[in-house]
Amino acid sequence: MIVPMKKYSFLVYHRDYPMFLEEIQELGVLDILERQAGQDPDLQNKLLLIKQIQGSIKALTHRKQIPVEDESAHDDGISVFERIQSLEAETEKLRHRLVTLRKEQVLSAPWGTFSREGIRRLLDEGVHTRLYTCTEKKFNPVWTAKYALSVISSSQGKTYFVVFDTDREPAEIDAEEVKLPDRPVDEVILEQERVQGRIDAIGRELDEVARRHIPAMKASLHGLQNQVGHQRAVTHTLREADEKLMILGGWVPADKEPALRTIFEQKEYVFLAGDPQSGEKPPVLLKNNRFARLFEPIGNLFSLPDYHELDLTPFFAPFFMMFFGFCLGDAGYGLFFIAGATIVKLTMGEKVARFRSILTLVQWLGLGTLIFGTLTGTFFGIQLLEVKQLGNFRRIMLDNDEAFNLALILGAVQILIGTAIRAVNQFRQKGWQYSLSPMGWILLLLGLADTILLKLTGVFGQVMIYASLFLIVFFSDPGLGIFGRIGKGLWDLYGITGIFGDLLSYIRLFALGASGAVLGFVINDIALQLLSTGPVIGHLLFVVFLLLGHALVIAISALGAFVHPMRLTFVEFYKNSGFTGGGKKYNPFSIKK
Repeated sequence: MIVPMKKYSFLVYHRDYPMFLEEIQELGVLDILERQAGQDPDLQNKLLLIKQIQGSIKALTHRKQIPVEDESAHDDGISVFERIQSLEAETEKLRHRLVTLRKEQVLSAPWGTFSREGIRRLLDEGVHTRLYTCTEKKFNPVWTAKYALSVISSSQGKTYFVVFDTDREPAEIDAEEVKLPDRPVDEVILEQERVQGRIDAIGRELDEVARRHIPAMKASLHGLQNQVGHQRAVTHTLREADEKLMILGGWVPADKEPALRTIFEQKEYVFLAGDPQSGEKPPVLLKNNRFARLFEPIGNLFSLPDYHELDLTPFFAPFFMMFFGFCLGDAGYGLFFIAGATIVKLTMGEKVARFRSILTLVQWLGLGTLIFGTLTGTFFGIQLLEVKQLGNFRRIMLDNDEAFNLALILGAVQILIGTAIRAVNQFRQKGWQYSLSPMGWILLLLGLADTILLKLTGVFGQVMIYASLFLIVFFSDPGLGIFGRIGKGLWDLYGITGIFGDLLSYIRLFALGASGAVLGFVINDIALQLLSTGPVIGHLLFVVFLLLGHALVIAISALGAFVHPMRLTFVEFYKNSGFTGGGKKYNPFSIKK
């Protein structure tokens, strides 16, 4: 759900304003209302610096060094960052130089070691040193007898040779003449080693920074963030009465409003409070139960909801879990996810505290995979329907036709729920008349399902169809006149083809689950064939191939099992629920520690 917001406006005398800002920042509940103001260059520079420091801290963290306690860790984080910037810039130049040297080595390598001073002395005596290359087949041995020629090297079917001649007796060689390299290859290799050595030294220095100075950088980062927050508050402050009266507006979550009122009523600050008005865009703060909260990062990949609409996270969360399980479709893989995430949580402890919610999400997705893998009768590629020892337990398992129908049923249920959510949103935002058209679509889908497929209610199904047509045609846009409504409604009825197209998209659930089961079966079949290669080596190959094969299938299938449910959520479900999104995340003015 979206936490309700209250709008506050504070009126503060200019002499008390610095103290007021410190108190409001310490309290940390007010998301400041941004007003139209020019861009402050100093603020923009600080924001850029914050982004750069965050990037440097992330890069240092990826070096995976063990932190150590040191007095130098209390150095100024900004100076440490500037040193990192200098080292990274030097590294970039050195890497470009290394690429140039490698190209130079390729050109110099066929000619080995030579002395440019010696070549200059020969030229002073009137002797030219000419370098040639040609294919080995094209090289003529007569050239060796006729000219002062020496073969330097042969590589990849080409011959590299040198000819010494004079202006009076120039050599006539049918081969490609090439330019003399600027220096011999041993000098190029020596410089490469020096450059690589410096790159390695910089890497060791950055490792040392990662071990000792990340806390100092984080402290400076938080200091900058506090400065930026304070500066933003000043930027978005209105000044009235010859700048004697300072006015600051912002949003406060309703559940944190009592604490704010208690403090500022004691301080005798003047403030006004009210609910969001139509057209205003309050920030969005989500508050869901422990299960739905795990799926909030997935929803945020698309967009936060608009403040005035429903948060769809609790509605798509159970479907996402089921769809993931359907796509992965193997009970063994589900057990693997559950056991793996549980073991990591129990053994790693505080080391994975940041990722505990992700590991819990993996456990839930594993449970969905275990359930649907059991329903489709697959366990590490083994077809459980063919295991007679399971007896009556096989009755709960579905064949391909039943699994196909289950995918369509799940899709239809999600589309109906999405349409019902659209009706609720329309009712909340525009009024009851605007919710009638989505309700008509629900009646139309239920009526068609009953009349064509289920045949449960008889005439009542046809009544639902007629009632739905009336609601869709006359209430698609209640703001229009009667003829406009009818025209808009008839055009909207064409959208039923889109709904059927959305429904067919859910077939991917069945297709991905079936393909994963086939891959697992193929891995098992090949592994069994390896047993015939020998009593010892056969069993060894059997085990290794099973482990590697199923690991690869899990990696490939898990990727598809995550991406395709996300696609069904963001396209089919969000579209039918009328999701608009574009919400701004609640970001209170607070002290970063």
